[in-house]
Amino acid sequence: MLKGRSSRADRRKQAVIAGALQDHIIRNVPQLHSSSLPSLPSTRLLHTHTRRHGDDDDGDDELEFVLDSTPPPLTLAQKLGLVAAPGCSRRLSVDEWTEVKSRSLRNGDSTQPCSICTEEFCLQPQVLLSCSHVFHQVCLRKVERFSGRKCCPLCRTEQYETRVIHDGARLYREKCALRIQAWWRGCVTRKCYRDMRKVVPPNDPQLRHTFFQLKFQELNDSLVQSFSSDVDSFLRDLDHSVAQSRDVFQLFDLLHSSSSGVQEEEWMKAQEKAIQREARDCPICLTPLSGARSCTPVVLLSCSHLFHQSCLRASEHFCQEGGATCPLCRRHYVSMPLYDLAH
Repeated sequence: MLKGRSSRADRRKQAVIAGALQDHIIRNVPQLHSSSLPSLPSTRLLHTHTRRHGDDDDGDDELEFVLDSTPPPLTLAQKLGLVAAPGCSRRLSVDEWTEVKSRSLRNGDSTQPCSICTEEFCLQPQVLLSCSHVFHQVCLRKVERFSGRKCCPLCRTEQYETRVIHDGARLYREKCALRIQAWWRGCVTRKCYRDMRKVVPPNDPQLRHTFFQLKFQELNDSLVQSFSSDVDSFLRDLDHSVAQSRDVFQLFDLLHSSSSGVQEEEWMKAQEKAIQREARDCPICLTPLSGARSCTPVVLLSCSHLFHQSCLRASEHFCQEGGATCPLCRRHYVSMPLYDLAH
């Protein structure tokens, strides 16, 4: 009878062991766990909060906290001693997290790329493991989902704790600030150098010659721009002055020069012939010689023909090469302006 009781106790013990091992296997294999047991909500409790000096209370950019701080409950097999319990059965304290972070900073893990994706941390969220290794938070989640267990990809530490840190983002912002400052200092230095090149001559003889040549050219351009540069107006005024001088000298030669051979009596005879001819229109432009509509001076030629002064001047300019002749009788002439023409 005692033998039967012992056999039943052994079978009961073996059944408990088998159930405990089966439960342990189901809980540690994610595929079996998801198919046989209902999914339990994950518990994520804030363990420690550390803020940097000078940060706002409503900003979460520099907030450091522990993810999944509560360790998973022990299975029946672990409680019975059939399976070894995980090493990380208790949560790390604040001082222990400080020591882990100091060790990570000494190793320079935040300055190195992520060991999973081999990319820089930049501004992406990063996590610090209790084994002092640093990874992207997204990369670590993908590794945990792929492997089905919490195991550090570098040191193979199981059941680690993760803490969200921002050392990589802080270092990236400092690096960007240094690059911006270096770029700005370079721009200021280049501008100062260009301004200095405009004032200080170089030591090289050829460059020095070019420097002073450009300086003299700039000085010349500034002097030219300071004066009136209307050349067309200047030339028009010059032509008008020459024309007036020509008329004055021509009148002086006609009245006072004896070399012309035309005396005052001959001019009177030529004027009488012009009056007898009763010429009313200019033979060149066919417009009235005098009247309300005509304001052009009239000239009398030594051949007694009358023309507008401007028309005769145009004819002289046209026949300048062969000598000026009367447009009507083709004889050389001497002209005299008429200021009072009576018809």
